[in-house]
Amino acid sequence: MITVHAFTFGPFQENTYVLYDETMECIIIDPGCYDQKERTELAAFIEEKKLTPVKLINTHCHLDHVFGNGFVAGKYNLKLEINKLDKQVLDSFLMTASLYGLNADPSPQPSVYLEEGDKVKFGKSELEIVFTPGHSPGSITFYNREQKFMIAGDVLFYGSIGRTDLPGGNYQTLIDSIKNKLFPLGDDFTVYNGHGPSTTIGFERLNNPFLV
Repeated sequence: MITVHAFTFGPFQENTYVLYDETMECIIIDPGCYDQKERTELAAFIEEKKLTPVKLINTHCHLDHVFGNGFVAGKYNLKLEINKLDKQVLDSFLMTASLYGLNADPSPQPSVYLEEGDKVKFGKSELEIVFTPGHSPGSITFYNREQKFMIAGDVLFYGSIGRTDLPGGNYQTLIDSIKNKLFPLGDDFTVYNGHGPSTTIGFERLNNPFLV
């Protein structure tokens, strides 16, 4: 049984996720912990729950989702896993942070490239992957069929969708990703996204102004 714990971090109020099961192995997805206080909060939770981090993963590599990559990789000796098409986004991380006037620690380079159809395994659990570009070139979504949830990054929000005006974004590609990759998983899937409250596929199918 996977437990999903969310933190809201950084100047962009990004949702960072720690997923763990009864083995106490955990994975960290999109660590947006920006300052020392937030990094201490993340580490304290992991210590309190007696978790063992085994994977560091980005749904995509926009700066707000990777602020804590260096911290997590260094503290827990983890390799970074992303989709290869977001490597260009990761490479622009420090420059983008500078443009926003933000301090940032370098992210490690990816050691593992994740593709649609791959499975992320930890403890007794696994997540499947679908390729959901549009917000960024290499956005990927992780989902669990048994518990009916997904970690969708900035693809789909409560009542909204990810922005498509950043480099590598494309509006129609994003809409196609949502309708062709996420909707078929089922209306009862919970969507844990990169900003704001969680939602469900069923709610968004009926109510999201970008999708109805």
